[in-house]
Amino acid sequence: MSSSESQEPALSTEAQSKKAAKKEAAKLEKLRRKQEVAAAATAASNLSVEDDPLAANYGHIPLIELQSKTPVNVNDWTRVEALNDSLENKPVLIRGRAQAIRPVGKKMAFLVIRENGFTVQCLVQAQPDLVSPQMVKFAAALSRESIVDVEGVVSIPTAPIKGATQQVEIQVRKLYCVSKAIPTLPINIEDAARSEVEIEKAIQAGEQLVRVNQDTRLNFRVLDVRTPANQGIFRIQSQVGNAFRQFLLAESFIEIHTPKLIAGSSEGGAAVFRLDYKGQPACLAQSPQLHKQMSICGDFGRVFEIGPVFRAEDSFTHRHLCEFTGLDVEMEIKKHYFEVMDVVDKLFVAIFDSLNTNCKKDLEAVANQYPFEPLKYLRNTLRLTYEEGIQMLKEVGVEIEPFGDLNTEAERKLGQLVLEKYGTEFYILHRYPLAVRPFYTMPCYDNPAYSNSFDVFIRGEEIISGAQRIHVPEFLEERAQACGIEVKTISTYIDSFRYGVPPHGGFGVGLERVVMLFCGLNNIRKTSLYPRDPLRIAP
Repeated sequence: MSSSESQEPALSTEAQSKKAAKKEAAKLEKLRRKQEVAAAATAASNLSVEDDPLAANYGHIPLIELQSKTPVNVNDWTRVEALNDSLENKPVLIRGRAQAIRPVGKKMAFLVIRENGFTVQCLVQAQPDLVSPQMVKFAAALSRESIVDVEGVVSIPTAPIKGATQQVEIQVRKLYCVSKAIPTLPINIEDAARSEVEIEKAIQAGEQLVRVNQDTRLNFRVLDVRTPANQGIFRIQSQVGNAFRQFLLAESFIEIHTPKLIAGSSEGGAAVFRLDYKGQPACLAQSPQLHKQMSICGDFGRVFEIGPVFRAEDSFTHRHLCEFTGLDVEMEIKKHYFEVMDVVDKLFVAIFDSLNTNCKKDLEAVANQYPFEPLKYLRNTLRLTYEEGIQMLKEVGVEIEPFGDLNTEAERKLGQLVLEKYGTEFYILHRYPLAVRPFYTMPCYDNPAYSNSFDVFIRGEEIISGAQRIHVPEFLEERAQACGIEVKTISTYIDSFRYGVPPHGGFGVGLERVVMLFCGLNNIRKTSLYPRDPLRIAP
């Protein structure tokens, strides 16, 4: 046996010993902290609020004081986000959640206060005529996630604060509980904020960390959305909506609001929520499509809407989401449906640029829990015809029916091929077969088997479906009948085209899908604030 071979078992034993020692040290530290907390509680148990001359400086705010009893100047409160070293030695009043509470003996406790994702460390330390031991006891007994008001003086610690976003500390002088959370929460925010990477590392180290599954998160969504990643996700979603609106307003579009209860299906097929409306058949709108077009008939020229849409079997996503948010656009065209694609191109490059510029901290928060690579996109968005797309798939052995639709697997494969060949994860595929498009889609002039339509993809998944619309009423009736739609249920829609309407086109975007795919997430429920699917209608 060589010398190197003889050393291997010894190295293995040494590694095991280090691992065991590390595990034992962690257990001892955990035990020490428990004993410290217990000792603090025991030491403080004999302290009485009644005997405290400083009792007015802390406690639970009575309900009557929270019933809009006295008007106040809201500028008296400083936002946690605004706490910085420029406020050194200045008194501040903040309100937030008690994210973490750590007593240190009977005369000191640390609180971490969180407001809208920003956190600051607060020190409650017994001092004559300022802070009583009873106040320290009150602070230590607060339940996590309770809403509190903290008055104190800003100081700058000598060492960086690892457990808070703000690098200042508040020396607490007054502490009031505004709203008390229950002592034991259904899920802990710390557990819900943990990444899979952390969990897997712990398992490899022989430790066990709590994993909060998706259903549990959704059952207690109001707690789940408090995590840094979820705060980031919905701020990013807000920015997408804002950038969408601002871009289109600047391009002379008008925002409209269409009805969500309609007499007939807007797109046909089985993906419809049907209901009885005072004895008349009705359904929830699968999209604002019909009323968008009617608004073009109404001489608005360019319109958009941000609002809910409904699908019983969501063909937009394999995640089966039943209610989601649509970003919808309709516009006159002069000559070609490429004019609509031009808007898509400029709009989404502007949205992506806006997210990368304005949401850096939010994107970082999401990536910390759900690691992802930044989206690759071109300044001028790649456009491929449907035939070019299926040819790329055919070249790698994926056969697609020439006049059929792409399934999810084929779309993802094509996304991979496009990234490898063109260096982009955002592209447009157009000139789809007519048979797989809605009844109101305009056929191609040179081959009626194809249509003037397009889909748009991020990371190999569809986010947009659009097309030039049929604006000739007789032809529209013919196509509706061919697609199995009762013409009488959409007669007011078709009749609107009899009064004169310009050629037009538009598109619909799934907001939740844009955010999900931009952030590389694996489930659309992560980007739906309160998801609705075939098994969930609460909370």
